[in-house]
Amino acid sequence: MNSVDAKVVLVTGGSKGIGLACARQFVAEGARVVISSRAQANIEAALAELPGAVGFAADLCDEESAAALVQRVEQEVGPIEVLVNSAGAARRSPPEDLTPAFWRAAMDAKFFSTINVLDPAVKLMAARGRGVVVNIIGSGGKVAKPIHLAGGSANAALMLATAGLGNAYAGSGVRVVGINPGLTETGRVAEGMAADARHSGISVDAAVERSVQKIPMGRMARPEEIADLVLFLASDKASYITATTITMDGAETPLV
Repeated sequence: MNSVDAKVVLVTGGSKGIGLACARQFVAEGARVVISSRAQANIEAALAELPGAVGFAADLCDEESAAALVQRVEQEVGPIEVLVNSAGAARRSPPEDLTPAFWRAAMDAKFFSTINVLDPAVKLMAARGRGVVVNIIGSGGKVAKPIHLAGGSANAALMLATAGLGNAYAGSGVRVVGINPGLTETGRVAEGMAADARHSGISVDAAVERSVQKIPMGRMARPEEIADLVLFLASDKASYITATTITMDGAETPLV
């Protein structure tokens, strides 16, 4: 029996991209999966390929909506034992177009859409003495890129929060870990490539080719590859891993 079998797993942003790939993996391993998204239509489309899973719509940028999501899952499905935060992504923008409002929006879109769910969930986990949180963050928090400064700052803040919360809750039986995916074959990355193309005055295809050339492995990651690591980190096989963030970017940023 897999160590996630029958566990309640909440995957935010679970209707598309990496989140959906994670939901598929957990369903295949016998977990009781709940996905969330802002749009009910996206949830229904995803549930068509997630047998046995359920989904609840919520705006995770709103603290009350996020707390209500956690409460609903706990009451209607069961105690959350694994939380995968895959929701939220800040818009990319050339530096000259950044404003204070844009920076705040980036923090709401990525940092607070994670923290608003993580905060109530991790406290419930700690009270029960068990649980795992996996934050899917992004490599923009490690390397400053001109078109991703606001979002990268939110990612960096999440990396620090992941390390700090992992340390704070280690004695309570709760692990908090992060993953920094590099370029991955998702709709979000496609939007980012379009922004890069506009900033550089080149075609989207040229922007993609230029970005892939910087990856020593010669390709983007597949969402399923990120999901494989998420499943491992959520399992008992990773029982001594916490308070750290793992980079998955095909060796693009070989940092210590």
